Amino acid sequence: MSVAKRGASPVVATLIGDVVGSRLYPDRRELHGRLTAALQEVAAGAADAPAITVGDEFQGTFGTVGAAIDAAFTLRLLLNPGIDVRFGLGWGAVTQLDPATGIQDGPGWWAAREAIEWVSTQQEQTGFTQLRTAFRNGTDAGADPHAVNAALMCRDHLLGSLDERSLRLLAGLRAGRSKKELAMAERISPSAVSQRAGRAGLDLLLAAAEELRQLR
Repeated sequence: MSVAKRGASPVVATLIGDVVGSRLYPDRRELHGRLTAALQEVAAGAADAPAITVGDEFQGTFGTVGAAIDAAFTLRLLLNPGIDVRFGLGWGAVTQLDPATGIQDGPGWWAAREAIEWVSTQQEQTGFTQLRTAFRNGTDAGADPHAVNAALMCRDHLLGSLDERSLRLLAGLRAGRSKKELAMAERISPSAVSQRAGRAGLDLLLAAAEELRQLR
């Protein structure tokens, strides 16, 4: 977490997420339970651990833009199959309005809200149906939103093009499982896993995730 000057509001990466089409889920308790469990998995790397706020929306903060992007990627993989999520990411100052309740406000949150509202509108447009993530910068420094969004758009499209087996393999590789282990779980050969990883761009997605994670 960076601070511009002594006594200033901290500048952090903000994350707002919500479930796409949440009202269509038949078992709301199951949805809530899976979402809560997934959020716990990314809590260790957060400044303020992501938590459900109202309904199926969740919010959290991270020390870097890269960490917030990485958390969004992890959450998408953890919640597949069956739970589709979108994200608005921001970078900016955050002010704590009420220490007792933890309520926050500020340009960091305004940026993330603008981003997720843009995603919600844009994904309804032809050619953008796979869009799930956007970034806005609420400062005059830090990550270039144009470059970041170009990478996020391409990643979202590639993720949205994967079938369920490829998503399972990607999640397994992301979790550190070997291709041999994944082959046994899928009842296919290690060679088939390697071929699919190359053909579907799984190795490329993991390499891109590592590059994005380095963003400050």
